[in-house]
Amino acid sequence: MTVAVLAGGLTHEREISLNSGRRVAESLRTSGIQAKVLDVDAQLLQRLDAIEPDVAWPLVHGSIGEDGSLQDLLVLAGVPFVGTESYGCRLASDKSVASSVLAKAGLRVPDSTALPQTLFREVGVGNILNLVEDRFSFPLVVKPTQAGSSMGLSIVEDRAQLPGAMVDCFAYGEVALIQQYISGREFGVAVADLGDGPKALPPVEINATGPYDYDARYNPGRVEYIIENDVDETHKKVMEMAEAVHESLGLRHYSRTDIIVDDDGEAWFLDVNIAPGMTETSIFPQAAAAMARQQDRSLDDIYLDILKTAAVSADEGQK
Repeated sequence: MTVAVLAGGLTHEREISLNSGRRVAESLRTSGIQAKVLDVDAQLLQRLDAIEPDVAWPLVHGSIGEDGSLQDLLVLAGVPFVGTESYGCRLASDKSVASSVLAKAGLRVPDSTALPQTLFREVGVGNILNLVEDRFSFPLVVKPTQAGSSMGLSIVEDRAQLPGAMVDCFAYGEVALIQQYISGREFGVAVADLGDGPKALPPVEINATGPYDYDARYNPGRVEYIIENDVDETHKKVMEMAEAVHESLGLRHYSRTDIIVDDDGEAWFLDVNIAPGMTETSIFPQAAAAMARQQDRSLDDIYLDILKTAAVSADEGQK
């Protein structure tokens, strides 16, 4: 089998994507797969034609990699791929849309509002931020609706910090999600279909020194990742929520959901990623490795199972 691992692209998360692509390709090669990493650039379609892959594995983070665009391109090119189809990508990649869909499905999501940059220019920054101050209680979270790796995210303690948070947010996206801050224990919960339907992998608890921002995610030392051998009621709750998110948004093959459990033990949806990071500090590989250890297998086996599931679904789609 030949697999084209798609990485890079002109996004804010380019270097993380290239790192993810290299690591997944190395893992697949260990399993005997011919895996080639292709940058998403002007030569992509020519390279796909040249290698004629059986399956593509898109690992472009953010922007075109997760909003369904790259997936639609692969459909046009007739290349089966690992991961969610474009419809689910469009739902999941916009944090405001995903939260609305999941709230309607009965999941608990923080109170929020989504405001485009153009509205601030037309109505006036001060006027809108006054309404935000009246509507919400501090602290608040401000983040772009379509950016990953906590880029452009701020935790706002008072009204005076709001303008700066909006500027940081709009540097990474055109629409800001202003969201009620929920304090508690934070978990990253991976879901994977290893051949018998999508199931949650062991939850990864995130214990960060300071905010769990871009630096904390990708530079070792600021975060302790905790994976328990025994599954308690909190773990069951977040696993059930991650599976519900995966199903409600129509996701496929694998995903990762970020969840907060508050002091009352209630789980809150924060975000979902259809092309999660696969770097040495990323949550999905840690969860997959923990699952592999429980089954006396390897991380390479887990990635191979995901690939096989995608290949089977592609074969069934062609029949």
